[in-house]
This record gives sequence, structure tokens and C-alpha cells, in this order.
Amino acid sequence: MDSQDNKRKWKNRDLVSSLEFALTGILTAIKEERNMRKHAVTALVVVLAGFAFQVSRIEWLFLLMSIFLVVAFEIINSAIENVVDLASHYHFSMLAKKAKDMAAGAVLVVSLLAAVIGALIFLPRIWDILF
Repeated sequence: MDSQDNKRKWKNRDLVSSLEFALTGILTAIKEERNMRKHAVTALVVVLAGFAFQVSRIEWLFLLMSIFLVVAFEIINSAIENVVDLASHYHFSMLAKKAKDMAAGAVLVVSLLAAVIGALIFLPRIWDILF
């Protein structure tokens, strides 16, 4: 089999196939990754809070961007972890550890940004209700 045949074998033939593979990846992440499920629950709580507090359009923009960034980074982190495990054959390696730690660190950075955005939007409203 020449390289052209091999490329065709793995290449998405149409948009529907591409979308199907992408959705399968998202569902796999939700099904197999505990942190992804935690992010999904947190996202649901944030969306419900957004409706309850009637946040503005610009606040929705920041909230939704934060949610999608955290989810996207978690999917990328999971993909990196899987590739590292595959490449290292599940044997410990400092390079594998570094790669996985850096990917997890990226998720942490984006999650901290999302938490700050959520706090800036929701804490004043919660404060007003409590006091």
C-alpha cells in the first residue's frame, strides 16, 4: 500500500464524517474522563446561575468563552495523556511526566481564568442578595 492509499484510509471524506468523529471524541472525553464530567457539571451550574442572575450579553460572552475554553483544554489534555501513554507503553518516563504535567497545567491556568471571570460576574450579585 503506498502512502496515498494510507492517507485516503485515514482522511475524513466529508463534513458529516468529520463532525461524527469530533462528537465521538467529545462523548469519549465525557464518558472516560472524570475531570471532564466535573467541568460539565460546573458548566451547567454556571449556565443556570447566568439565567437566575440575568447576566448581560457581554457577561454571557465571557462565561461561555470560559466554559468552552476549559472544556477544549480538558479534551486536549486528555488527548495528550492518551498519546503519551501510548508512546511510553505505560512505562514511567520523566519526559512523559513532564508532558502530562504541562498539559494539566494548561487546564489549570484556563480554569483559574474561568473562576476569576465567574467570581467577577457572580460575587457582586450574591453579595447584594446576602447583604
